[in-house]
Amino acid sequence: MYERILVATDGSELSELAVTSAIDLALLTQAELIAVKVVHHYPASYFEGSMLMSQMEVSRLREQADVEAQRVVDAVKTTADAKGVKSTRGIIMQSELISEAIIEAARVHKCDLIVMASHGRRGIKRLLMGSETLHVLTHSHTPVLVLR
Repeated sequence: MYERILVATDGSELSELAVTSAIDLALLTQAELIAVKVVHHYPASYFEGSMLMSQMEVSRLREQADVEAQRVVDAVKTTADAKGVKSTRGIIMQSELISEAIIEAARVHKCDLIVMASHGRRGIKRLLMGSETLHVLTHSHTPVLVLR
C-alpha cells in the first residue's frame, strides 16, 4: 500500500503520537520511514524583546537548534530500527516556512503518505497562530494522515 512514509516531528509529546503511528504503519505495510524535522532559522540578527542579539549569539542559537533537530530524528530512527522497520532515514531541513519544507520533503523523497500531528487549535487561536498542519493538508499533493 505504502512504499515510503514521511513523518513530520518537532520532538514534542504530541508529535510522538504521529511518530508512533507512522512506525506502526511502516511496519504494517513494509514501507520505508523518513522522519523530518524542520528547523526554523531566524534572520542573521533580530530583536529578542528590546535587545539586539549579536551575530555570535544568533549563530549559537542556530547551532543549538540543529543539534536538537538531529537528536529528534536520531531518536525516531533508533525507535523505528528497534521495532523492525525495514529502512529509516532522518532528515533535517532548514526553512522559514515549515509546512512548505514538509511538502517539499515528501515530494523530493517520493513519499506516498505524510503523517503529522495537529494541536487542534480552533477559532481565533488558529487564526492568530496559524496552522502548519492545515497548510500541509491544503497544499500537499501527497495524502496526509493527521493525528490529534
